[in-house]
Amino acid sequence: MTPRRAATGLAGVLLVDKPAGCTSHDVVATIRRATGERRIGHAGTLDPMATGLLLVLVGPAVRLVRYLAGCDKRYDARITFGLVTDTLDAEGSVLTHAHVPEEVLDPAHARDVLAGFLGPSSQVPPAYSAIKTAGVAAHRRARAGEDVALDPRPIVVHEARLTSIDASAPAWDVTFSVSKGTYIRALARDIGRAAHTEAHLSALRRTAIGSATVGQAHTLDAVVNAAHDGAVETLFADPAALLGIPVREVAPADVADGRALPDDPTLPDGARVACVTRDELLAVYRRDQDVLRAETVFATGVRR
Repeated sequence: MTPRRAATGLAGVLLVDKPAGCTSHDVVATIRRATGERRIGHAGTLDPMATGLLLVLVGPAVRLVRYLAGCDKRYDARITFGLVTDTLDAEGSVLTHAHVPEEVLDPAHARDVLAGFLGPSSQVPPAYSAIKTAGVAAHRRARAGEDVALDPRPIVVHEARLTSIDASAPAWDVTFSVSKGTYIRALARDIGRAAHTEAHLSALRRTAIGSATVGQAHTLDAVVNAAHDGAVETLFADPAALLGIPVREVAPADVADGRALPDDPTLPDGARVACVTRDELLAVYRRDQDVLRAETVFATGVRR
């Protein structure tokens, strides 16, 4: 019999180190089967080729996606020059081969090119992406042979730091820190063009989402084993810390019905507050006109 939705009582956030070769949905499906909890989601998709940090939200914690999906992200990427693929990464079909100028191997030149991508800009997302046009994911249209033209989207590149150059590939290893919605595959494409050649993303590892780092994450096998042992809750991360907002200790009765809370004048208008007990995140409130108003209240607290 299929377990009833949210029947397990589990409520928490798992930091998972996604392995290569599976989708983010595959990770969710694996944890769903292991725990018996049907209400599971994730914040921030990783392509099958990519590895690294994936935030998996369990039970009522899925309601945190609105906050966690908007966090800045950090990646270690390898950009390989000389060809471009239809998916802009190593899993795609090669579209074009291109000559690679010798200056691509010059670290000073590489740093100059990367510096040109720092700050706010507009990015054209990959055709092979989950962005929907007319209700259909762009990657489905692209795989059906349609020409997909997506509108540019605003992004911010906070850091683009060269860590090494592999002359044999040739490739650059780069650490990126970027805003929500930034496609590293598209950055690789655009960096190739800025270097007067073509390029694609040949490896990617996500190392951080907001304050969470991949060093804090658990392997998928470890999560599955803990679930089978009835101990998956011991792997939950503190959701209040992940939110990166001020914390207020409250009694459950103070927020159970979403009533307003006394003001905190140290906060700017519009600022959010995580309302917690020692063991649980109970609600997220927002300062509005000298009072704290409920924005998200969890009938079942999210374990800290």
